[in-house]
Amino acid sequence: MNILVTRPEPSAGDLVNQLRHQGHIAWSFPLIEFAPGAQLHILSKRIKMLKKADLVFILSQNAVHYINIFFKNEKFFWPKKLTYYAIGHSTALAFYKISGHEVSWPDSQETTEILIQNLASQTIFGKRALILRGNGGRNLLENTLRYYGAEVECLECYQRCEKHYHGSKEAHRWRRKGINTLVVTSGSMLQQLYCLFSDTDRDEWLLRCRLLVVSKRLLILARKLGWINIYVANKADNNSLLQAISYFS
Repeated sequence: MNILVTRPEPSAGDLVNQLRHQGHIAWSFPLIEFAPGAQLHILSKRIKMLKKADLVFILSQNAVHYINIFFKNEKFFWPKKLTYYAIGHSTALAFYKISGHEVSWPDSQETTEILIQNLASQTIFGKRALILRGNGGRNLLENTLRYYGAEVECLECYQRCEKHYHGSKEAHRWRRKGINTLVVTSGSMLQQLYCLFSDTDRDEWLLRCRLLVVSKRLLILARKLGWINIYVANKADNNSLLQAISYFS
């Protein structure tokens, strides 16, 4: 099994090293990289406007990373009075390490849908909510919170920047290396990977690869794009991806 990991660095390199340690042939091919978000400079002001038990949603470890750098320069500290949510365990742990505050996360599957299910029994009406995320992405959480009666603001705390590759050269390189398994952890990256290659390379190679994704939503998207041999990891962290690969290898 020859594995291509498309998630961003440093996660891609860490996963590749662990896969190689287990005896797999694995390569890193990050499709995106990150940069500070355009709205970091107003975040502390927005947080100061929140009242006790208002809501803060942190949708990525990258948000935690760039916010932490900015807050250190401002000498600003996360207030304890707020109610914090994270998209998954890794993000929650990263936030806890820099803030020391309790944070809730979905423990079954790290998706927006599961996070929303966990919110259904909470008191949302009349609260203010900040969603700390990257550029783009879905508006499902924002729309749901508004439906529940919250006043919502989304802040771009980091940027996802698409990495550009020459499709025919990359197809030649990865086909020559015998890549037959792909690891993809977001819908935008799955679309990007699909569009990178020609119809011939997709039909003869890409869509014939085994595909590992991290949610049922990505499974549905992958099927629509033409993949058949698809596996779904329980979560998006590297340990869960390793377990999934061990299962089907």
